[in-house]
Amino acid sequence: MNDGKRLNTKASGIIAAAIMLSRVLGLVREVLFNAIFGTAAMGLFLIAFRLPNLLRDLFAEGALSTAFITVFSQKIEKEGEDSAWALASKMLTLAALFMSLVSLLGIVFAEPLVHLLAPGFEAADVGFTILLTRIMYPFILLVSLAALVMGLLNSRQIFTAPALASSFFNIGSILGGVVCGWIIDPRFGREALIGLAIGTLVGGFLQLAIQIPSLRKAGYRFVADFHWNDSGIQKILTLMVPSVIAASAVQINVLVNSRFASYAGAEAVTWLNSAFRLMQLPIGVFGVAVATITLPVISRIAADTDTSRFGPTLGRAMRLAVFLTLPSAVGLWFMAAPVIGLVYEHGHFTSQDTLQTALALQFYAIGLVAYSCIKVLSPAFYAINRKWTPMLVSFGSVALNIALNNYFMFHLGMGHTGLALSTTICATLNFAALYLLMRPAAQTLDSLKFFATLARCAIAAVPIALVCIAGNSYLPGLLPSESFPWRVVSVLATISLAVAAYLLTCLILRLDETHFLLEILRRKLGKPRTR
Repeated sequence: MNDGKRLNTKASGIIAAAIMLSRVLGLVREVLFNAIFGTAAMGLFLIAFRLPNLLRDLFAEGALSTAFITVFSQKIEKEGEDSAWALASKMLTLAALFMSLVSLLGIVFAEPLVHLLAPGFEAADVGFTILLTRIMYPFILLVSLAALVMGLLNSRQIFTAPALASSFFNIGSILGGVVCGWIIDPRFGREALIGLAIGTLVGGFLQLAIQIPSLRKAGYRFVADFHWNDSGIQKILTLMVPSVIAASAVQINVLVNSRFASYAGAEAVTWLNSAFRLMQLPIGVFGVAVATITLPVISRIAADTDTSRFGPTLGRAMRLAVFLTLPSAVGLWFMAAPVIGLVYEHGHFTSQDTLQTALALQFYAIGLVAYSCIKVLSPAFYAINRKWTPMLVSFGSVALNIALNNYFMFHLGMGHTGLALSTTICATLNFAALYLLMRPAAQTLDSLKFFATLARCAIAAVPIALVCIAGNSYLPGLLPSESFPWRVVSVLATISLAVAAYLLTCLILRLDETHFLLEILRRKLGKPRTR
């Protein structure tokens, strides 16, 4: 039985599968919309969505979610369920009013915000982008409430519905976007992008609504509560202030990149977004899944008198993230062009778009391990009440990103690829700083085990590179044609062989995480535990 202070491996599998579904649906959405509208038109939509999406990361899935889960989990541990449910009602009431105000301000001040975000756009493009921004701003209200409900359910060890919520966002945005876009313009000209904006709101509503039945089943009944002079509310808000910056350093850097990319044209915005979307697959499936099950656990451990399990639990979570994401990084580097060509190159998305997106993806992939470990490590500081540490590190990360963007793009002439490289460098240094600062606080992170795991995974990833190189060089020539179905076969075969080679090498190197993974599979299959 899970006492709430151990990593729930079964839940990690459920979350990973659900996130994989969500990321695949997200890719379907990107592919469909890019094919219909082309990279230039989608660049306008992406800029319009950038601000609401950033606020989602800042307030909803970043600061608000992290702070709320931390305090709510500790509330259950110390004061019991009734007190925790009362805190939930107060926080939901406060969030609904505050995010409504944020949405209203975003609608009113959309024009200067778009000018700030995309100074390189032409006047006609700016006006249309402002309209799309105003339509989508209420998304932040819907997704903030959805994030709070997700935190409630995760803290109660209910993971399935929250994990599936993002999939319903993608389904709603696809169906709503296509239907509304067709109604506005059956030829799917630029005006049909308004339909995509409306579809975003439909998706946000579904993301919230799908979780409500599970919340009611858990025993919670919402009652509006305006008594915000509460120690729990104050603690959440106190945690949120630094977390607004710290938990979303990577996303802030993405926003900064969008501003710089606007000088290279709307196409560059789409290239970067498409590349980052593909990189979000392993981050979401592995990094976020591990982080989701880790935060409630370490929060409860931190609230206990015996905190000896804090460091080892956090260390194990990071080693698991490395084991899962490092091979993904190597695979994305060597398979960037074939995968992007297979996924995106349809309709108005051209071979040139594929090339430019692949270059961005390769530079993003270098930082994949760091991205995933930040997802695990950063929230841990809030569990031990060291909320200012990630914030200060993030200040440095954002400042460095701006400086590197300017240097790579305008002095070295690297264009959008320089922006991707800058983001990777900043994320890597961000993780390194957080890791060093966490070591004394956690007592032990099993650093020798961490770096040993990193080294062994790097060695095990060498066969991945060899398989990908061989697959890209020889496999297409062995296939009957270059048609889409045979390209799918080629890419899937290469990836499958690469995964098999990695796992086999990990077994030879006796990586603990490999045996841990196999043990989970044995349990799923109902086989007895090996000794």
